[in-house]
Amino acid sequence: MFRIKICGITNVTDALAAAAAGADAVGLNFYAGSPRCVAPDAAKEIAATLPDGVARVGVFVNADVQAIIEICDRLALTYVQLHGDEPAELVAQLAPRAVIKAFRLRDTDRTPINAFLAECKKVDAMPTGLLLDAHVSGHYGGTGATADWLGARAVTEWLAPLPVLLAGGLTPANVAAAVAAARPWGVDTASGVEISPGHKDQAKMQQFAAAARDALAHG
Repeated sequence: MFRIKICGITNVTDALAAAAAGADAVGLNFYAGSPRCVAPDAAKEIAATLPDGVARVGVFVNADVQAIIEICDRLALTYVQLHGDEPAELVAQLAPRAVIKAFRLRDTDRTPINAFLAECKKVDAMPTGLLLDAHVSGHYGGTGATADWLGARAVTEWLAPLPVLLAGGLTPANVAAAVAAARPWGVDTASGVEISPGHKDQAKMQQFAAAARDALAHG
């Protein structure tokens, strides 16, 4: 499982810069409601240019299973990230593809996560990892709002050894503190390293990756 993901990549230049900065995963967002949405053809070009060792993560929100499978297989995605209200059955339908399920953390309420994982056990299909994002009503991530780090730590410890990624308002300035507080397996940022939605700041990506790498190594 990757440790540092730059999400919302929309062009080859930013993808290569993210990889050069030290990110070991890039996120390609296929949710039409996102300002970082990328068309499959453009995403295929981006995915093809990435160096080996950099994971290609497709981000989907309440998408049709066949549409996910088609994009995943066409682009040879490394991971499918489900960032909506998807049921556990979808994890089974996507097998053997690696799935990361995102949850928008509301305080320390583990009920949605617990219910989802219980259903996963019933269908004998567990996600590869979970991602914890900030809870903003009516939004499926990418808001820049900061997640509850201490709440995320409680969930991370509860779910061990299942890898948990932390997202939600992470920037070069706060990622070290976030890692120290939440103790996640890895981190994920989109708006925290941008000039504008979908357009990355190369210097910020370098600063973020360096700070995250150091914090994760000492976490």
